Amino acid sequence: MMLAALLALKLPACAAEDPASTRVAAAEAIYADLADSYGILSTIDSDLFATYQGKDRRAWEGVYREKRSKLTTALSQISASSLSRIDARAVEVMNRHLRDDFPEQFSDQNAPPEHCHDAQRQDLSVESLEGALHSCFTELANNIEFEGKRVTRVSALGMLEEIGEEARRKKLFYAMEPLWNAVDGKHDAASPYRRLLPLVVAAAEGQGTRVDAGAKTIGVSSQEVERWLEQILDAWRQAEGREMVEPWNYFYRSGEASRLLSGVTPKDSFVPVIQRYYRDLGADLQELGVLYDLEARPGKAPLAYTDFVTRGRIVDGKWRPSVVHISGSYATGGLGLLNELVHENGHAVYEMAIHVRPAFMDVTAALFDEAFADVPSWNTYEPSWQRKYLGQAAPEAASLRDLFSSVMLDVAWALFECRMLRSPSADPNGVWTDITSRYLHIVRHPEISWWAMRGQLVEMPGYMVNYGLGSVLTADIRQRTREALGAFETGNPRWYSWTSEHLLRFGEEVDTPTLLRQFLGRPVSPQALLDQIRRVAPGRGAPGTRHSGFKIE
Repeated sequence: MMLAALLALKLPACAAEDPASTRVAAAEAIYADLADSYGILSTIDSDLFATYQGKDRRAWEGVYREKRSKLTTALSQISASSLSRIDARAVEVMNRHLRDDFPEQFSDQNAPPEHCHDAQRQDLSVESLEGALHSCFTELANNIEFEGKRVTRVSALGMLEEIGEEARRKKLFYAMEPLWNAVDGKHDAASPYRRLLPLVVAAAEGQGTRVDAGAKTIGVSSQEVERWLEQILDAWRQAEGREMVEPWNYFYRSGEASRLLSGVTPKDSFVPVIQRYYRDLGADLQELGVLYDLEARPGKAPLAYTDFVTRGRIVDGKWRPSVVHISGSYATGGLGLLNELVHENGHAVYEMAIHVRPAFMDVTAALFDEAFADVPSWNTYEPSWQRKYLGQAAPEAASLRDLFSSVMLDVAWALFECRMLRSPSADPNGVWTDITSRYLHIVRHPEISWWAMRGQLVEMPGYMVNYGLGSVLTADIRQRTREALGAFETGNPRWYSWTSEHLLRFGEEVDTPTLLRQFLGRPVSPQALLDQIRRVAPGRGAPGTRHSGFKIE
């Protein structure tokens, strides 16, 4: 009932009779134009296209500056005291995005102006240092030298699953060392990463870090988040029960499923397979008009991402759908990269499902955004999914180990960030080594900064909690969905309409904790994820063992 009441609070039917609401509606129209101009500029800067709707970058930058100036003026003339609750929320959301996401001078977060070598400067602001370190991933992670060729970081991680000779795996692993050293310098207090963390903590004073935001999303404290992450990793430690492994062998040890399916996961098959899968889930990606930019090229953003080009809105009395694009660098195939692209399409169908007034036309909390994208993507590691969409399947035990070895790395990085943001003067190599040796059975190597493989660690410190803690929410949503709809591993035509109706369409109209309580009927819990981890334990998940989906009998 609470959710229904909130959703009943829409734009007034007779806005002309309410001057305050009229001013909000006028500001929202400007806000919608500003958000669209930002999305179009970002997409032009990604090189997907050079013009949009007949305008080039210069013209769109002019639109951006004009709309931002007009929105600033319009919002400054609105008094919150005269507004309804839903209008007040709309104004608060617009002001927050204006402050945090739409700078006076347009700046694309995926293409910062700083270069990697700038990270050595001691006088950078937190934003500039993050930008410089992000550029290290563009300049170095996209140009890893191995056996006379250049490969991307994403491709290198996939290759570590497949290369049979340990000496070559070790060589490829250490080929990433220039990136690690650019991030962590000489592993002392002067390293860029160690200088960044105190700046991040200081900037977060009074409003909290991204870890705090993640905790708030699911309604627990940051301390509880850290305990959950430790509990999850300890369950994995017990389920795996394996001997210690060198870091360059970790991916190979867990990558049996990827190797078995390498012949049926070429990169050219990704989009057709994904389109068929989502169509079976009730989401026709071709009809939705999702745009793809998937070829690797110099200077391209190092991380796969999905974003709006333009956002849905009512035009001439009819709904004009959002336009969404996906960017990634897929130079090679493989199950892991296919899974990543299924995840990105999960973001796309979420963004396309949002159907609200302009102020709320954005994804809700980042943790929910990342967690939901994994709801459909985890199915790629189910043998039934593999048989239907790839034509053959790996053993269940191998597939689950492949999935959860990757998930547990994300949980480890999330715990790493919790501890580093709590104690920013700590030695990151020591913190990472303690976590990975204890929980992932990885041989200690405190002399190298191999934790610095993820761009999120430096571009958005604290963001990894959205993947690590997000896995808790992913498992919870999957469990609730199965209870309501039945199995959806190999498609379910009700899935997209049902999840849109119950989870996705609200955007920022409803706060995430309220949305999750209404959807789950209870607080978020790690139990569903712990149950999944137990499927990997010895005696579970062996070939021929049957399970009822993701519910442990």
